[in-house]
Amino acid sequence: MVLSRAALVRDYLLELQGRITGACVGVESKPFLADKWKKSADEPLQGEGITKILENGAVFERAGCGFSHVKGKQLPASATQHRPELAGAPFEAMGVSLVFHPRNPYVPTVHMNVRMLSATPETGEPVFWFGGGMDLTPYYGFEEDAVHFHTICKEALDPFGADKYPRFKTWCDEYFCLKHRGEQRGIGGIFFDDFSELGFSGGLAMLSSVGDSFLGAYLPILNMRKDTPYGERERNFQLYRRGRYVEFNLVWDRGTHFGLQSGGRTESILMSMPPLASWAYKLEPRPGSPEDDLVTKFLVRRDWL
Repeated sequence: MVLSRAALVRDYLLELQGRITGACVGVESKPFLADKWKKSADEPLQGEGITKILENGAVFERAGCGFSHVKGKQLPASATQHRPELAGAPFEAMGVSLVFHPRNPYVPTVHMNVRMLSATPETGEPVFWFGGGMDLTPYYGFEEDAVHFHTICKEALDPFGADKYPRFKTWCDEYFCLKHRGEQRGIGGIFFDDFSELGFSGGLAMLSSVGDSFLGAYLPILNMRKDTPYGERERNFQLYRRGRYVEFNLVWDRGTHFGLQSGGRTESILMSMPPLASWAYKLEPRPGSPEDDLVTKFLVRRDWL
């Protein structure tokens, strides 16, 4: 039963990865490189995956979409924060994770992840749970983009209960926060983890709905903004804000921590990093400027609908 469930999730995730990268090639000047990998027998984490990566494109400066399916003898600490009874249990994890860093500063960076984990404690049946979501990180804010993105997120979750969008929207706001700066990473979206309350079938259906909604949430924004003229000022601000993205991924992101703690493939785990980023000491945008609008009107917790 567990093997058939794993196969069902695996088949969906591989199809989703192919569908998303195929759609992106339709707006890009070059294809994704498909890097198939497999962990060697002497490593603590066993498994395989496909990392699809596009760099130096006309639209995407860097876009990574990875599938992984791994097994380990012991759950890392980052996966048992809310399930201490599973500490030390053997586990299986699979998922698709993507981060797209566009070239044009007026196009937001986007992140999406859908995954399933299962663990088998010493006594008892295997325990499974789902996680995932998507969030948007603009460099220049547009109300209509934020409303569109959140509308698609809500529509993906509505069939599974009216409580899901407000609950997962709040969860996203709380999770994608640079706590050391007291600052949101972007305009949010939805996020859920350790989710099993709908059972396996219901959880997979919700996971699939979120994954299937990604292209409808992001591509219209990408197509609307990708040809917007920009100059050195906008580019410099984009690189500065990308520095915040790096800070979050390395300091706070549980997915990054899980991958590194469990012995995952470092190159694939860190494909979410932007190709270029910068930092500046106490940079304060001019009041009333578009850069100031981003910080004061968009990088705050808001009800977008």
